[in-house]
Amino acid sequence: MKLEDLMIIVTGGAQGMGAHFALQLAAAGAQVAAGDVNEAGLAQVAEQAKGLKGKVFVRKLNVADEADCESFVAFAHKEMGGLNGLINNAGILRDGLLVKKDRETGAIKKMSREQWQAVIDVNLSGATFMTRETVAKMVETGTRPGVIVNMSSIARHGNRGQSNYAAAKAGLAANTVTWAREFASFGIRVGAIAPGMVETPMTAGMNQKARDAIVATIPVGRIGTTEDLWVAVKFVLECDYFNARTIDVDGGGGL
Repeated sequence: MKLEDLMIIVTGGAQGMGAHFALQLAAAGAQVAAGDVNEAGLAQVAEQAKGLKGKVFVRKLNVADEADCESFVAFAHKEMGGLNGLINNAGILRDGLLVKKDRETGAIKKMSREQWQAVIDVNLSGATFMTRETVAKMVETGTRPGVIVNMSSIARHGNRGQSNYAAAKAGLAANTVTWAREFASFGIRVGAIAPGMVETPMTAGMNQKARDAIVATIPVGRIGTTEDLWVAVKFVLECDYFNARTIDVDGGGGL
């Protein structure tokens, strides 16, 4: 699809990759509905979008709330005058070992249900609800072609201290295949991007020692930028023959 023809939702659109995607899409002439729980960040994105070729519409969105997903899709469709795309970018981290033993006291600490569920609710259930509602709207209105981009992660292969995150991102990669097969008859493609370490507000507070250790394992010698990921997302959006696959964008290794 041509970027200027897109009427697309970007979740997690208030900062980091989501904000960058929304602004790049608008610069190319797309209509964008950006949603996030961070309303102040959304306001900044809307301000930055002024004067661009396309438009960015913003509204608070909690993807973990099923009803909110449904109402946001209705909002996006109305404001943009249609809907033919979705970027499932919203995500959170609640890292921790599933079971940890304190070296000094011997006390056992376990990942809490809250840690587990929060990540599953946002990173997997939220993306599923948004996909369901977006596709339902496209089918209802007879809109085709359509495209969905899921933001997975190379952590989907497994990563110490991220049982919750790895499970969610693996599920999203698997459902990229599932949904591509289910939605083919509706003319909707589904692709996924799996970032490695990327410079975003979510990773900015990372322990420097741990960060340096990760960089040392990446062949290109740096962590990624939001622009690196935008190039990959743009490919999925524009290449009408790309479907049901996940692209790792990780500098050749790491994590």
